[in-house]
Amino acid sequence: MVWAVQSVVEFERWFLTLESGVRVEIAAKISLLQQVGPTLGRPHADTLKGSAYPNMKELRVQIGGDPWRIFFAFDPRRSAILLVGGNKGGDGRFYEVNLPIADERYRDHLATLIVPPPSKRGPKR
Repeated sequence: MVWAVQSVVEFERWFLTLESGVRVEIAAKISLLQQVGPTLGRPHADTLKGSAYPNMKELRVQIGGDPWRIFFAFDPRRSAILLVGGNKGGDGRFYEVNLPIADERYRDHLATLIVPPPSKRGPKR
């Protein structure tokens, strides 16, 4: 089974600013996520602690010795939503800065999935 992988606009914009080689490596890890789905584990992915969402995870990509991370979560439709990414090498505040951003973007994404309640009009006669 191939799992759906989508991204928020901010992630897409960030991804397009990356060098070609970095994009290729990250795209390969995203492809692995598509193939394996929510069960993808270490060393390729791991659950993030401290998120407002227990299903928040990170893709783990090593590029030229640098640890790149892509935060994502599977939504209720079982689609992986790519939220934020970056090179955490040497950045002791990487998670402190980026996890709230990922939570906010995921919350915004979930809000787009909410279906309006049914009409309160009575039954048809």
